[in-house]
Amino acid sequence: MDNQSWTQFDIYTSTQGVEPLGAALIDIGYPAFAIQDPADFEKLLKGESGRWDYIDDDLMKLKDAETTVTVYLPDNEQGRDGLMAVADALARLKALDTVGEWGRLTHTLSGVNEEDWASAWKKYYKPFKIGPRLIVCPSWEDYAPKAGETVMKLDPGMAFGTGTHESTRLCLDGLQEMISGGESVLDIGCGSGILSIAALLLGAKQALGVDIDAVAVRVAEENAALNGVGNKARYLCGNLTDHVTGRYDIICANIVADIIIQLSETVPDYMNPGGLFLVSGIIDTRAYEVLSFAEGQGFRLKSRRDDGGWVSMLFGWERPY
Repeated sequence: MDNQSWTQFDIYTSTQGVEPLGAALIDIGYPAFAIQDPADFEKLLKGESGRWDYIDDDLMKLKDAETTVTVYLPDNEQGRDGLMAVADALARLKALDTVGEWGRLTHTLSGVNEEDWASAWKKYYKPFKIGPRLIVCPSWEDYAPKAGETVMKLDPGMAFGTGTHESTRLCLDGLQEMISGGESVLDIGCGSGILSIAALLLGAKQALGVDIDAVAVRVAEENAALNGVGNKARYLCGNLTDHVTGRYDIICANIVADIIIQLSETVPDYMNPGGLFLVSGIIDTRAYEVLSFAEGQGFRLKSRRDDGGWVSMLFGWERPY
């Protein structure tokens, strides 16, 4: 590497997790990464990687190592964006890996103190506008709203959902058109709580968020309280709709294509008549697959938004109850 300072981002996974993790990194613009996998050592011993007359100590260490995928990020604003993008990708993979086949999917940073890095990126995370009236403002920043603007304070912590990712922005833009006041909202894979809190600030009556990550649930609760809507929001730790009851006017799922396809079969059980299903986190190359499956389940596409290779779709439920 050159004189640029770099941070080593080590992601702990499994042999089975290398392929989906690698695909996720490529999707967010990081095609170069290193893989350390004990399965490669086994292949070496079996002669599948050529004949070796001598195995040094470094190779011997690979035998008992945890499968690790390593990305190098520059210590600058670009690296901050990369850190957030990779963390978001890990959150999405965790939601998809319901049986734990892909390992821990946690990470460590080296080359810089992790607490210092977490503090450093905050100086680049400033208030920004999404759509005609929503301002996402970090909790440590001040913002004086203009006429017609709605300000949402946010501290994402280590949860997915800062509002900077295209998939989240697409959902927030859609919510501003969908909410007229008094709606009930279910956010599946709520992360930081950004979608449910935005919905409440825009006029929704109540919101339920669910996430498989207990840290995300805690962060969402804190953000709801920060915005003065804690009495209207409730958050559950669980896998998708496992612990969800009741019916909702709007159901959001900003996750990944495979999970959205899965949810298309069960979400109608939680929808009020005339309910809407807002989905995002879909790579544009898989949009047709999601659309085709959802329509096969009785959904009808009402609108589609695209941004930076990501797609969000709004569905209505057409089948009678």
